Amino acid sequence: MKINKISPDENAYTKILTSVIPQPQALYYIGTLPYERQPTVTIVGTRKPTKYGEEVTYKLTYELAKRGVTIVSGLALGVDGIAHRAALDAGGTTLAVLANGLSQITPRTHRQLALDILASGGAILSEYEPDMPPMQHRFLERNRIVSGLGDGVLITEAAARSGTLSTAARALEQGKEVFVVPGNITSPLSTGCNQLLRQGATPVTCAGDILESIMPGNSDNQIKILLGDNEAQNTIIQLLQTGLRDGDELQRASGLDASKFSTELTMLEINGVLRALGANQWTLR
Repeated sequence: MKINKISPDENAYTKILTSVIPQPQALYYIGTLPYERQPTVTIVGTRKPTKYGEEVTYKLTYELAKRGVTIVSGLALGVDGIAHRAALDAGGTTLAVLANGLSQITPRTHRQLALDILASGGAILSEYEPDMPPMQHRFLERNRIVSGLGDGVLITEAAARSGTLSTAARALEQGKEVFVVPGNITSPLSTGCNQLLRQGATPVTCAGDILESIMPGNSDNQIKILLGDNEAQNTIIQLLQTGLRDGDELQRASGLDASKFSTELTMLEINGVLRALGANQWTLR
């Protein structure tokens, strides 16, 4: 797999990392990064979730991804892996940030999950050179990128002493909203979440609680499913989300040939995802 290298400011989606302290000097990635900035939620939590943690992580992630939100996590065992899988099951886009170089996918048990992320049009990325091994301090360094890529950070289940709380601290330093799922007061794995809530984090009981914050003006019922049936349709949708309206400009930016673009545009219109404004102008419904 080809490992690409860019500066964060070379890509409209990753440019948000230029405000992260310390700023990553380079990003290495495998797969496909989003073309433009789009609503993104970072989802993290314990590596050993309870059944409750597994259920709420999957449910919230699936609902967010189904509504076109990009999901970022760290490919770790537990909550991270569940979030990536739920995003894939919803037909969405998910990005994984590693604490080591990309010549080795860690943990090894998530190699297939990583391949599925790439096959679905997502990406695996890292700030470390390809052969850099994982080390404890790199996980803490990585957390600022995991939180930095999101418009907000969702924590679904975390103990009182958890690396997840480091990600929450990074998010707060970056001015990001921290969303937390309330947990059972008798469960040690909810202690960290309940502690964050006492400190002022935003409680979450449904995906709409997050969507109303990162996509103001939209209620949960108003948010339309903006996922196409294939990668070409998703590309067109993403371009429309950036504000492009002209059909000719959309076709050029998509990289699709005229015939393929026309076919996919027609299918999106038939499926009620977009509508014609006239004079070859288009918008999402």
